[in-house]
Amino acid sequence: MGKEAKDHVTLGKESFHYEREKNHNKETRMNRRLGGNRRPGEPPLLKGWLPYFGLALKLQKDPIGFMRTLQNQHGDTFTLLLGGKYITFILDPYQYQSVMKNQKLSFRMFSKNILKKAFAIQRLMTDDELNNELHDCYKHLQGKSLDLLMENMTQNLQQVFEPKLFKTTNWDMAYLLTFCSSVIFETTFATIYGKSVAGDRKEFITELKDDFFKFDAKFIYLLSDIPIELLGNAKSIQKKLIKHLTSENLANIQGWSEVVQMRQDILEKYYTFKDFEIGAHHLGFLWASVANTIPTMFWTIYYLLRHPEAMAVLRDEIDHLLQSTGQKQGSGFSIYITREQLDSLVYLESAILEALRLCSFSSIIRFVQEDLTLPSETGDYLIRKGDLVAIFPPLMHHDPEIFEDPEEYRFDRFVENGKKKTSFFKGGKRLKHYILPFGMGASKCPGRFLAINEIKQLLVVLLTNFDLEIMDDKPVQLDYGRFLIGIQYPDSDVLFRYKVKSQRS
Repeated sequence: MGKEAKDHVTLGKESFHYEREKNHNKETRMNRRLGGNRRPGEPPLLKGWLPYFGLALKLQKDPIGFMRTLQNQHGDTFTLLLGGKYITFILDPYQYQSVMKNQKLSFRMFSKNILKKAFAIQRLMTDDELNNELHDCYKHLQGKSLDLLMENMTQNLQQVFEPKLFKTTNWDMAYLLTFCSSVIFETTFATIYGKSVAGDRKEFITELKDDFFKFDAKFIYLLSDIPIELLGNAKSIQKKLIKHLTSENLANIQGWSEVVQMRQDILEKYYTFKDFEIGAHHLGFLWASVANTIPTMFWTIYYLLRHPEAMAVLRDEIDHLLQSTGQKQGSGFSIYITREQLDSLVYLESAILEALRLCSFSSIIRFVQEDLTLPSETGDYLIRKGDLVAIFPPLMHHDPEIFEDPEEYRFDRFVENGKKKTSFFKGGKRLKHYILPFGMGASKCPGRFLAINEIKQLLVVLLTNFDLEIMDDKPVQLDYGRFLIGIQYPDSDVLFRYKVKSQRS
C-alpha cells in the first residue's frame, strides 16, 4: 500500500473514532440533561420550551435585553441550550482572563468543527502539524509584511476608485452595503491573492464575488447541525467557490501575497497539487479576510453619514496630516500615508472602534475538553466535558457603567485630550479588556491589523476625494442573523450619494 493510501486509511480510522466518541458524549450529555440530573456546583441551566433550539430564538430577537434579564435573575454565569448545544456564558469582564488561560478549554476543537462544516476542510480534524504550520503564516499579517500589503492595497483602491475620479462633479447614487461589499471584496482579493491573468479579469472577479456572497448568506446555517444537503444550493455554491481557488486555478492569478504563498507551499506539503481540499483552505482564508470587514465598513460610513459633525472632524484630522507631510487634500492618489501615520489619526480610529462597539456581537467560544471548575466571585462552577464556554463581550460593550449612554454613537469615545483613550472602568477597577470585537487569546483574529488598516485607508480615500450624503432617513437596525459570529449586518441597505469634490485645493 502506498504512503498516501496508508495516510488516508489512518485518517479515516481517526476520524471514525473521533465521530464515535463525539456521538457517545453527545448522547450521554443529552440523556443526563433530559433526565434533569444537575451536578452540585453547576451553573443554572436554562433550556426554554423549544426542543433543540432552546432559547436561541429569544436570544436572537434581543441579545442585550435578554442577556441582561438572565444576568439579573441568575448572575454572571449560567448555561443555555442553544441550537442543540449547551453553552455556559461568562458575563463578568474581570473573569475573562482566567477563563482564557484554562488549559482544559480548547479553541482549536471548536474552530476545527467550524472549518469542517462551513468550508469542507476535513484534514485539520486529525492533523495538528498542518494546523500549527498554517498558524505560523499569520506572521505575514503584521510588521513589514503588513506594510507591503498596505502598499498593494493603496494601489488596488486606486484602481477601484480611479474611474470615479475622472467623472464630472455630478452626484452618483449607490446602496451603501452593496458599495462596501464590492469595494472591500475586490480590493482585498487583489491585495491578498492578486489578479487573474487568464480570460476576462472583470468577469472572473464578478463571478467569484457573486458566488461568495451567495455562500456567505448561508454561512450561519452551515455552522448548524443541519446537513448541507438540506440547505438548498449551499453545497453546489461551496463546491464552485472551492473549485475557483484550487491550485490549478490559483496558478492563473499573479501577485500572491507572502501569506498566500506560504500557505500554498505548506498545503502542497500535506496534499497532492490537485487535491480539492486545498481550495477549501483558501475559501476559509478568503472568508476570514472579508466577511467581517464589509459590515464594519458599512456601519462606520453609515454612522459618519448620520453624524456630519463627526465627518467634519475626521476630514480636518486627515487634512492636517496631509499638510504636515507636504501633501495636498484632494490631490487624488498621489497621497501616500504610512501605517504609523494612519495610527496617528486618533479620531479616525475611534470612529471605527465605536462602530465595532455597537455592532460586534461575537462571542469568544471554547470547547470543554475535560470536566473543569471555573472560579468566580459568587462561587466556583463545575462545567461539563463536551459543552462550550462563551465569553459574551457585547454586554460589556453596552454597559452604561463602562460606556456612558452606550446606545449612542459617539465618534470620539475612544479619544481623550487628543490621544487614544484606553482607560475604562467598572466597579471602580480599570478594565484590561474593554472592547473585544476581534476575540482574545488564541482565537484573536490574526487579520485584525489588515482589516482595520483597510477600513482606515478606504475612509481616507473617500473623505479626501469625495463629498458624501445619506439619502435615506429611515433608521437602520442590526440584523441578528449572525448572532455570536462576528459583526452584524444591517437589516436593510441604505441609499447614499457621492461626488468628486469640486473644490480641489
